Amino acid sequence: MVLWSQFLVSASEMVVNGSATDSFHLHLDKIDESWVQKLPALDYAIISAGHWFFRTNYVSEGGRFLGCIYSHDPNATYLTPDIAIQGVFRLALKSINDCNNCSRMLTLVRTFSPAHFENGAWNMGGTCNRTSPLAPEEINYNGVEWDNRNVQLAEVENAHKLGEKRGRTFDVIDVTGAMSMRPDGHPDVHWDPFWAKGTSDCIHWCLPGPVDTWNEILLETLRRHASEDVKN
Repeated sequence: MVLWSQFLVSASEMVVNGSATDSFHLHLDKIDESWVQKLPALDYAIISAGHWFFRTNYVSEGGRFLGCIYSHDPNATYLTPDIAIQGVFRLALKSINDCNNCSRMLTLVRTFSPAHFENGAWNMGGTCNRTSPLAPEEINYNGVEWDNRNVQLAEVENAHKLGEKRGRTFDVIDVTGAMSMRPDGHPDVHWDPFWAKGTSDCIHWCLPGPVDTWNEILLETLRRHASEDVKN
């Protein structure tokens, strides 16, 4: 079952003069019910989210406006994406823990998958035309992808502690480090979208290649948890 939710929480696209803006208003205290209502049917859930937060988004919680991500509004507090990601994953994992009709569910969070734009953003001439992986010492461990990964890990750990009493287990598919080494694994200019001619795709991945590793990590994680269940 594949469930599509850009932000996991309730979000509405901002409209100006009748036109969509590709900017959203996120509510960190209101979950997107479209995926939560499917939880009782699941024994396993994999949550994969991240890059939709890297746009101009307006963030609220508890009826209070917190600020904006990538906004130039001088009257709004500037927020970094990891602030929203932390709040979103906190609520998403809490919603799983609070599910009264759910079984003993294993929830896996895929950690943040880095982009590799160089010499500009996606719409400013950025490319990812490398043809070989990076060495470990070439990775920038202080980049935003690591901030996002770290808040995800913290929320998974908190959810796991709370979930143990309810028969819920939480873990991660930690791809951030491995994928940070693979700037050669993106489509780059070889994707030719009708809506973004001449731009490079340095966010998504090509197959076969890096994402095959995600599947291997997933399989090994499932095997490990199955083995632990047998021991218990």
